[in-house]
Amino acid sequence: MQLTAKLEQILPAVTGQGANGEWRRQEFILETDGQYPKKVCIMVWGDRINLSQFTPGTMLTVDFDLESRENNGRWYTSARAWKVEVAGSAPQQAAPAYGGAPSYGAPQPTAPVYGAPQVAPQPAAPAYTAPAAPQADPLAAAAADSSDDLPF
Repeated sequence: MQLTAKLEQILPAVTGQGANGEWRRQEFILETDGQYPKKVCIMVWGDRINLSQFTPGTMLTVDFDLESRENNGRWYTSARAWKVEVAGSAPQQAAPAYGGAPSYGAPQPTAPVYGAPQVAPQPAAPAYTAPAAPQADPLAAAAADSSDDLPF
């Protein structure tokens, strides 16, 4: 999902120690435009995005994923950002000059559009086909032939 909104506040980073080593999480608050503005808390995990480069009041475009988890009958939803940039800034180059894989968060190249897709003409179907002649029932023919002396 993508959201363009004004940065309201950057919350302090939280760190901890887990089974896989040290982790870092930071949250920030965005405020949407419109008649009824909404505030949205979005989190960033690890060192993917450095929020210190942004100042409150800046319009940001945030790409994020929503995820819900259940714990003891209650559901918790989080918005986890994977790309944050200043709204209206130039997009990153799709692929590096050396021809390797695109960097994380870089826009993926799209196929060029040459016009409306062309629909291949379909062959005309026959207007009417006669139904097939009824087949003789093989069981009725066997019952009519009583030359055998089998009881069934």
